[in-house]
Amino acid sequence: MFGPSGVAAARLGADHRTLSLDARVPSGPRPCVRDLEAVDTDAKYGSVPGTVHVQITFSSPSGDRSSGCTKETTATVRVRLPEPLGERELVVDNDTVFTADGAEPPALRLCGRLGCHPPATGCTTASYEQAMIAVDAPMHSYRDAEHCDGKWLVLDFSWRTGPACGDNTKDPACTSHLGDRYFFRAKRSGWEPFFESAAGGCTAVQRREPAFPAALCASLEPLSSSLHPSYPPPSPTAGSPTPR
Repeated sequence: MFGPSGVAAARLGADHRTLSLDARVPSGPRPCVRDLEAVDTDAKYGSVPGTVHVQITFSSPSGDRSSGCTKETTATVRVRLPEPLGERELVVDNDTVFTADGAEPPALRLCGRLGCHPPATGCTTASYEQAMIAVDAPMHSYRDAEHCDGKWLVLDFSWRTGPACGDNTKDPACTSHLGDRYFFRAKRSGWEPFFESAAGGCTAVQRREPAFPAALCASLEPLSSSLHPSYPPPSPTAGSPTPR
């Protein structure tokens, strides 16, 4: 028994209850998928307010490469919900989420890493967290400084290096950091990174993007790749442990 490698699209029927799901499944010169089905699992496992959970399964010989099922194709599977989807989010196989909000019927809108309703781009903590995700910042990174005007953003962040030291924070190895600096422009989808540079001032970033405002870069100091142990304690990002 297998699940698809991904679900690319979802559509809602005119009855607002029938879902058509486009799933990525194995393919090859011979039949590679049997018993493909989508099941509303809320009745079996219990529902979560505001969501509908659907699981897609099939059987396949693709675990044996000699079967020839080494490629992928898209297959459509349908399921009828016990009641209209309404404003609830559709969760497929626990990690792919769709919503009717803001979608063009009959299609549902695929939600991103920040959910179906990401924070609006602006000079806010939630917006800075989105920027950190956009540059794939290392786990447990800390925001050190933000320079923002709502349309443009400079974000400095760092992450601790060295061994795990417990309460022995006087050991330089426990307080050293590596750092990075990114520049962003505001897009409808959130902050979009367009440049990375440790240089101070505006020369480097305005060479890349002449429209970047001097007010946000003129006072920037060069960013060392290895920050001094006496560097001021940064503020942790959401979900990161508070330094001891």
